[in-house]
Amino acid sequence: MDSSDTTTTGFHHISSSPSSSPISSPPSLPATPTTVVIHSPCAACKILRRRCAGNCVLAPYFPPTEPLKFTTAHRVFGASNIIKLLQDLPENQRADAVSSMVYEAKARIRDPVYGCTGAVCQLQKQVDELQAQLAQAKAELTNLQAQHGNLLALICMEMARTQQDCTPQSVDGALAASPCMFQSDADFLDEISQGLVWDGPLWL
Repeated sequence: MDSSDTTTTGFHHISSSPSSSPISSPPSLPATPTTVVIHSPCAACKILRRRCAGNCVLAPYFPPTEPLKFTTAHRVFGASNIIKLLQDLPENQRADAVSSMVYEAKARIRDPVYGCTGAVCQLQKQVDELQAQLAQAKAELTNLQAQHGNLLALICMEMARTQQDCTPQSVDGALAASPCMFQSDADFLDEISQGLVWDGPLWL
């Protein structure tokens, strides 16, 4: 009994002695600051004064930096019609649809009677005028090319006629310029026939 108490007392004495090494705890890591993401409402929800959810169908096409874009479309089509139109279209066609609505709304505000139809008619009129000017320019170019060809033909004919006229005149001029040359040739032939040219021997 005494020995067991001594052993137990000794064990507790050894385990609680200050010379024993304490168990080291892992170093504490610095606390990571939590990033708070503030979701800015899109221009449509801001103008409509409603909460902009994460899956807002208007947010990708009406950013908060372009409020006038939604104001123009909303003034002509209305928010419910814009939302319904975008929901009925696939995502790859929604951006083009929004651009078309904004363009048509601007045209309707600028011209309440005809809207974008008036702009289309005006552009078609400009196209017709430009096509008429192009046809006129092509006709003038064809006419100038024909005149150029006729002028070249006349120049070639005149040059050929000039060459034909100059050839006999040059021969007649040469004959008229040196009549003595032909006379001396005739006298020389007469002397040969009479034997008067070579009286002496040709070789000594």
